[in-house]
Amino acid sequence: MDIRRNSFDVSNTVDTTNCESVNREVNRIFLGLFPEADTQPMDNCFSDVMRLYRGEHPSYHACDTAYHDIQHVQEVALAMARLIDGYERSRRTMESMGPRLFVFGVIVALLHDIGYLRHVNDSRHDHGAEYTTIHVSRGGTFVRRYMDEIGMSDLAPVARDIIHFTGYERPAARIQVPHIKFRLLGHMLGTADIIAQMADRCYLEKCRDRLFPEFVHGGLAASGKDDHRAGILFSSVEDLIVNTPRFYKTATARLNEQLGEAHKYAERHFDGQNLYLEEMQKNVRYASIVAEEHDLCLLRRSLKAA
Repeated sequence: MDIRRNSFDVSNTVDTTNCESVNREVNRIFLGLFPEADTQPMDNCFSDVMRLYRGEHPSYHACDTAYHDIQHVQEVALAMARLIDGYERSRRTMESMGPRLFVFGVIVALLHDIGYLRHVNDSRHDHGAEYTTIHVSRGGTFVRRYMDEIGMSDLAPVARDIIHFTGYERPAARIQVPHIKFRLLGHMLGTADIIAQMADRCYLEKCRDRLFPEFVHGGLAASGKDDHRAGILFSSVEDLIVNTPRFYKTATARLNEQLGEAHKYAERHFDGQNLYLEEMQKNVRYASIVAEEHDLCLLRRSLKAA
């Protein structure tokens, strides 16, 4: 394989900053499973999400969270499609998700971080990251309404709940869903959210340049030495990077213990190789080197805006 390009996915074939590129690959996976199915609902959602994040929707400001941006949600949607594909290709006695739940899964993946977007009438917040601790619940409200609008009202309540598999405010086992298929989709969604971001080639640079400022806005990181607000988890950018290996252990435990090892479905999609876990491990190994050297200048990859 050629050297992986910074804005490309783990397979180095999909530019995840390009909506058409991601949409096309998701459709290819979908039609490979269900050749007679209709891609229009997903196509429409890709278009709707792009308009929302660009600020072209009359009710919402453009996305101003540089880490939780359009590239991130497209990476998660792509990972979600691949996990469903792996499930479909490896299941034996288990039921097929079918085309409708595939579409449902991709739509919820595309909208899972929509709770960071500020409404145009919001006069209390200056930055979307101020919603960090409640963005999942806000997103659940939005996605329920969206499902009603696109004619999938029967799935609206579960859409609102399943988005919580991407958050940490509720243990995954306590999220109520009406059928085992939805729990499996929830496990895939939470998994896609973790593996897509941590396998990003520029993950560490994004933590330094994009995630830390979001944490400052959200009250989770200190804005300076004199910032002693309650709830602060990281005192500096270096503190965030140094803690990446520890976060990886926590994330791995979540993937295996709370999210049902759904990451294994990626192996079937990639014919035996789990590219997501491999890239995650590369990032964590390099984070350990940065931590040992105490030198953030070792993070040299350039970021491309989506």
